[in-house]
Parts: sequence; structure tokens; C-alpha cells
Amino acid sequence: MAYFAKLGTGNIVEQVISINNAIITDSNGVEQEQLGNDFINKLYNTRDVWKQTSYNGNIRKNYAGVGYKYDQTRDAFIPPKPYNSWILNETTCLWEAPVALPDTENRYRWNEENQTWDLINE
Repeated sequence: MAYFAKLGTGNIVEQVISINNAIITDSNGVEQEQLGNDFINKLYNTRDVWKQTSYNGNIRKNYAGVGYKYDQTRDAFIPPKPYNSWILNETTCLWEAPVALPDTENRYRWNEENQTWDLINE
């Protein structure tokens, strides 16, 4: 399956759909993103902007989800920023806490006010 994300205002993902790989494969056996765009827009009778995405991150860093932003400069899907203090990792295009998560088997929750990882007591 091939996956496509519909971009709305501000390049925010509004929808993700799957289509058969055969639809995006040209006569030479090469996948062409534009073939997917054309098919989807014809199917829905629209002129929306669709970008291909993949579960394994081979296309545009991260699998797109509703609410993600497509960054044209990085050619990547970036998830919503979870906390104001978190920093974008330019390599993965994922948000990271300013303090590393403790390397233990315990479970932690981010405390934005103190900018610490708090142990979850179960």
C-alpha cells in the first residue's frame, strides 16, 4: 500500500489515506508520487495537495498523522510540539525534551513546569 497525506491550511495534515501501489507505479515499474496525487484528486473530484508518506520513515522522515505539519524546506512531516520547552531534532524531525529521559526501566512523565522527568508511581 501507498500512503498519502492531505495538506490543509499551513501545510497541516487533515487526512491520511492508502491506495494500491499499482496506482503510483509507472510503465517502467517506478513509483511516481504525482500519479497518486492525480488519482486521489480525480477520485474525490478535488485539487487538494497530497504528499506521500510511509510507515517506516523512508519517505519524509516520519509517517504523517492528522495534525502533523509538512515542512517543505526539510521535506518532512513533523508531529505537533508536545511542550513549549521541547526542541526539534533536525535529523529525525521529532521533538525532544531539553533533559534526557532517565535510562531505567521505570516509567516517567514530563513535567513542563519544572522541566524534569517525574517518576510515575503505579
